[in-house]
Amino acid sequence: MFLRNCWYVAAWDHELDSQKLLARRILDQTVLLYRTSQGLAVALKDQCPHRLVPLSAGRRCDDMIQCGYHGLVFAADGRCVEIPGQAGVPGKPKVPDSMRVPVFPTVRRHALVWIWMGAPEAADPALIPAVPWLDQTGWEMAGGYTHIAADYRLLTDNLLDLSHENYLHEGTIGNEAEETIADYPPVFSLREDQVLSVRREMLDIEPPPFFSMILASKERIDRWQTAIWTAPTVNITDTKAQIAGDKSGLPYLGRVVHLLTPETACATHYFWSLSRNCRLADEALSESLREALKKTFDEDKAMLELQQKALSDSGLSVPNWRLRVDQAPEKARQILASLIQREQDRQPHAIVSGALVDGEGIGQSQVHLSPPQFTA
Repeated sequence: MFLRNCWYVAAWDHELDSQKLLARRILDQTVLLYRTSQGLAVALKDQCPHRLVPLSAGRRCDDMIQCGYHGLVFAADGRCVEIPGQAGVPGKPKVPDSMRVPVFPTVRRHALVWIWMGAPEAADPALIPAVPWLDQTGWEMAGGYTHIAADYRLLTDNLLDLSHENYLHEGTIGNEAEETIADYPPVFSLREDQVLSVRREMLDIEPPPFFSMILASKERIDRWQTAIWTAPTVNITDTKAQIAGDKSGLPYLGRVVHLLTPETACATHYFWSLSRNCRLADEALSESLREALKKTFDEDKAMLELQQKALSDSGLSVPNWRLRVDQAPEKARQILASLIQREQDRQPHAIVSGALVDGEGIGQSQVHLSPPQFTA
């Protein structure tokens, strides 16, 4: 179900700004997150080894955590440094060396806290996916978080097949039915057997509300859109738009980053953001875009949770019928399943790192994917 030897997002960096403790379940494991006074992001297993209660039910003692049940104190490296009532026991150390809490490697990068849930010795920061537009000069970012009670793979399916925009998101990023995205032929590409993209070119179309807001115009537009995925859970929607036929200036370029962290087999932490290259100092626009994105992703949340319920109730899998729009989602699932199997078999594999897109997206060298057997 999960690929473990790779980096996932544990939190937005600003979520650890206070003295509070942040408890999250990640890959079906309880995790306690906080930041030390030196700015180090810490991720401990959220369980006291004594009576197995959550450490998040305790409190901070400077940069340490005190269990709220019997007062054991644990340092940021997981060592137990104090056990009340343990002093003076003949022949026994005050604190056994083995009394410790597992620690998960973390790195703060691109306004995010990344966590490694696999073998700690394999946690190479060079494998963190590059999403520099979240905190890079020349880009303005608006981001947020949504919890979705659905399998993370359903969300990847959703993000690789954007033909649903017209029907689910007609108030933000969708067009009228007569200009449905599904009717614009996609161009597929695959890089290094792990980075998949689906590119569509939509020329001279009515602008969806989202694009009217950004371009400050209701004129018809030219729109290019690339959905990009890399294993296991990084998705990017690379969008370019301009007034139809107008090549006099730089087009609007927006990068929506979708970072999915499985909570359980049926729930997902969804960290999302939009970085844009225009109107950088417009705070009102940033807030409007954030609200529009939240509305859009709340619509996805509602639909995906209905889908998850149907899958759980029926025991079926998706797609139940294979359509042409299912080609990219199915390819991504095949790649992911292969990587998970290789990890379980302890075979070497590499997670793609580095920049996922450039100025024109990654759809430069197209390859032919094996098409599914269409049933409709």
